[in-house]
Amino acid sequence: MSLEFSRKITRVFTIGEIAEIAEAEVVGGDLTSAVAKQSEIIGVSSLEMARPRELTFLGARRYQERLLTSRATACILTRQYLDLLPKHMIGLIVKDPYLAMTHVLAQLYSDAITPNALFEHSGVSPSAIVHSLARLEPGVTIDPGAVIGPRVQIGTGSVIGAHAVIGADVCIGRHCNIGAHVTLMSALIGDRVIIHPGARLGQDGYGYALSENAYEKTPQLGRVIIQDEVEIGSNTTIDRGALRDTIIGEGTKIDNLVQIGHNVIIGRSCAIVAQTGVAGSSEIGDFVLIGGQAAIGGHLTIGDRAQIAAKSGVMRSVAAGARVGGAPARSLRKFMRMEAMLDKLARASKPKLNSN
Repeated sequence: MSLEFSRKITRVFTIGEIAEIAEAEVVGGDLTSAVAKQSEIIGVSSLEMARPRELTFLGARRYQERLLTSRATACILTRQYLDLLPKHMIGLIVKDPYLAMTHVLAQLYSDAITPNALFEHSGVSPSAIVHSLARLEPGVTIDPGAVIGPRVQIGTGSVIGAHAVIGADVCIGRHCNIGAHVTLMSALIGDRVIIHPGARLGQDGYGYALSENAYEKTPQLGRVIIQDEVEIGSNTTIDRGALRDTIIGEGTKIDNLVQIGHNVIIGRSCAIVAQTGVAGSSEIGDFVLIGGQAAIGGHLTIGDRAQIAAKSGVMRSVAAGARVGGAPARSLRKFMRMEAMLDKLARASKPKLNSN
């Protein structure tokens, strides 16, 4: 399905305008560069679904065959694939097609950057419950069924989705989007934060002390602090701290179904992929990449710009800049060598078929 059906383009753009946004060199196909720049684009879609007057992009070699049959008017791609460009298609040559396409989409579909209010209205819905002691700046939107507790503060331009629950004393900054059925307790949320539907922030962490006959609950006294421009995926859970705050650093992006334990501190501009779990009191530096279904033990330190492969089991601290994989996690290069050796051994020990 073309994006034109689900999102309306801001306006019609020319190839020349798109080239400026993408910082691209225009290659005209059958047209001169000057004429190509005047061609109009009315939508964006994938290689296989794009129609005439739509833009597409080629981001990886494995999709190059789709380029040959694409009906798109223009394609963002690197110079190495220029020879594959069909004669009818205009090329926009860039160093990083995915990044360039991201910049283009942000301009052509500017309303897609932040989710809209579910009911596409502004102001407070009559069916929302807002405590008399809550403070809402002008321009706040609250969808039907949302519950806003006492002493909550919500900044201008923020949207609270349907049936979200904002607990007592929570502070939400400006231009945030809190999705449907989100719960926020004991939380301080910065500006321009996006929290997708079903996420749970600020509930008690998993803290228990073992007595002679039972586990006794340890009171959780900290908060969850979400700094500016963080994005948190659907059904992710982030526990409040026990004796210190749980902190998610500025610009960090967390996928769906991630569990962040109490007292965890995550730095700036990290990327944490779905189904990852971070146990309590671990500290993660800046610009760390964590693949899907990774598990990080408690009380560990992950250094700046470290990379953790998907399905890794991290049981020891990871140095800054290190790349690790496997369970238990080790140097990614060592892990890949071990996998290759095991595969070689398995092939060598494969029983020979009896020829009789």
